[in-house]
Amino acid sequence: MSAFVTGGPNLPLTGERTVPGLPEENYWFRRHEVVYQRLAERCAGRDVLEAGCGEGYGADLIADVARRVIGLDYDESAVAHVRARYPRVEMRHGNLASLPLSDGEVDVVVNFQVIEHLWDQGQFVAECLRVLRPGGVLLMSTPNRITFSPGRDTPVNPFHTRELNAAELIELLTAEGFRMERMCGVFHGARLRDLDARHGGSIIDAQITRALADAPWPADLLADVASVRADDFDLADAADRDIDDSLDLVAIAVRP
Repeated sequence: MSAFVTGGPNLPLTGERTVPGLPEENYWFRRHEVVYQRLAERCAGRDVLEAGCGEGYGADLIADVARRVIGLDYDESAVAHVRARYPRVEMRHGNLASLPLSDGEVDVVVNFQVIEHLWDQGQFVAECLRVLRPGGVLLMSTPNRITFSPGRDTPVNPFHTRELNAAELIELLTAEGFRMERMCGVFHGARLRDLDARHGGSIIDAQITRALADAPWPADLLADVASVRADDFDLADAADRDIDDSLDLVAIAVRP
């Protein structure tokens, strides 16, 4: 989910993707960036597909360590943008329900903050299994339904079709043949907890309230949001913290 601003320096913000370089968008960008940073080592020296790469900053980060990075997106404007801005990424246009790759073409599939937008989630996961080599890894993140849309039958973000909790995500992946290696969660670190307290208990709610008001942001809120860095988030194993309290779920699953 993005903070509901209307434009960006390179691609327009639609609510479906996060882009770097906007102060109002910085919290969401950093919340996504931390997962790329912490899991990039799983891509080292490998052939990687980022399915639903959006603006492309994550695929480019992965290209620092991977042998090959294929980016895929359904949005033609995003495809053109990535090709122009991130030449290390081999960009393709296609539908995630029918990945334009051959069987066993890649070692890693990265899918961050995308599954919640898809109508046929099972079909996409089956496609991930197909394009992975034996022993290949699926890295997936998604908002935690319990904390992202609490108490709602439908997602708070109108661009989301189905949000998941940890148990539902595990069921989705294992039903299509994956073996779960690890489930993690993204949490606010100490500095963000301080900012939560400063902004009425939730810096997330403060951002959404101001954005929906369609008015200029208070200077203190904008400064605090712009100051957020990836290191302000914690990525913790489900064995160490209650996964149901996490902001985002991060799954690592293996093709047998």
